[in-house]
Amino acid sequence: MKLSDFLNGSQPVCVVGLGYVGLPLAVILNRKYAVVGFDIKPRRVTELRNGHDYTGEIDDETLNRCSIEFTDDSGAIGRCSVVIVTVPTPVNAHKIPDLTPVISASRTVGRNMRKGTLIVFESTVYPGVTEDECVPVLEKESGMKHMVDFHVAYSPERVNPGDRDHTVDRITKVVSADDPEMTVFLADLYGQVITAGIHRAPNIKTAEAAKVIENTQRDLNIALMNELSLIFSRMGIDTNEVLDAAATKWNFLRFSPGLVGGHCIGVDPYYLTFKAESLGYRPEVILAGRRINDSMGKFIAEKAVKLLISAGKTVQGSKVLIMGLTFKENISDIRNTRIIDIYKEIAEYGVRGYVWDPHADPGDVREEYGIDLIADPENQSPYDAIILAVKHRELLEMATPDYLRRISHGQLPIIIDVKGIFPRDEMERNGFIHWRL
Repeated sequence: MKLSDFLNGSQPVCVVGLGYVGLPLAVILNRKYAVVGFDIKPRRVTELRNGHDYTGEIDDETLNRCSIEFTDDSGAIGRCSVVIVTVPTPVNAHKIPDLTPVISASRTVGRNMRKGTLIVFESTVYPGVTEDECVPVLEKESGMKHMVDFHVAYSPERVNPGDRDHTVDRITKVVSADDPEMTVFLADLYGQVITAGIHRAPNIKTAEAAKVIENTQRDLNIALMNELSLIFSRMGIDTNEVLDAAATKWNFLRFSPGLVGGHCIGVDPYYLTFKAESLGYRPEVILAGRRINDSMGKFIAEKAVKLLISAGKTVQGSKVLIMGLTFKENISDIRNTRIIDIYKEIAEYGVRGYVWDPHADPGDVREEYGIDLIADPENQSPYDAIILAVKHRELLEMATPDYLRRISHGQLPIIIDVKGIFPRDEMERNGFIHWRL
């Protein structure tokens, strides 16, 4: 396999899965290579062919400048010598890794690939999935032999949705293949478009492990902040003010409490713990962090109910506005958002919840959670309490103290400031009951 064949366009690269990870990667690769973008969803392919990305990761102008061949015809995979798999790897309702998408993608690739193909997996997995789970599927479906007729590699995705500074090309790429020669080739292939540099891991399992611990570490750091928030709340201390004071020390690592959702930080640790438990070891620290982070939506909802009671408001039938539903700011992704926990919990108390989010797709929200988004918060005002859940740019622009007072009910407007947008003293001076995580 020669890099020159890819640089001159005679050998295309195929990206399987055109979501938050696959599409940005395909666009970056297209700067140097001919690219085939494959997705099983015809609607997604049609949208991209028309020059629009609903996720907002790639703007229309950039997308229309690309020469990517978007297709839902799996036969196109057979024209490519390098196939990169970027499908999601979620967990099920029991927090067990769901490898269905990556195994299904392996079947599709196996049925269509040609001899000499290098299949690169970027999906988050626990160590061993590429070689122990995907390779047998590839062999069965293709009738070929691994290391004889095809090779595999792993290069973990590090996409941060909505981040315009840390784009694919500006993040160091970890690569490892099933033999040294293929690792060198893959490093050179990615190296043509990745400006941040390439790190060659010694083997595929090491590269797989590196991915899961990146997000596990962040999950645990946030879990510590969340636990501190639970403690300080009982003491009547503002967590953010404590962190401001502690951060004056040079070696203090500043993290903030919050809801941990999405398809990375809130999911990846379960891949590592699942593998560890299969080997007879039960992780204590990692699972404790997960329990804390998964409990924060319930804690925030209960705090909102207590504030309603302390303000003399009737909980049953009260109206609460939740501003924001996506798992992070300025993106449309609602997968595994933990804000839904707040909505469900306040409903248990008979509270009527109204959700506004300018980025989430109303149809997706209705299908996934059975909730009808409101288009304009003022249409259902006044509210007995307002929960500022996601720091969307639109929220920062509109949610001024004057606006929040205008859509609030009663003399003591209640603001649950999950993201710590407003200083406590400022809100109290403006006559609000203000609480932040």
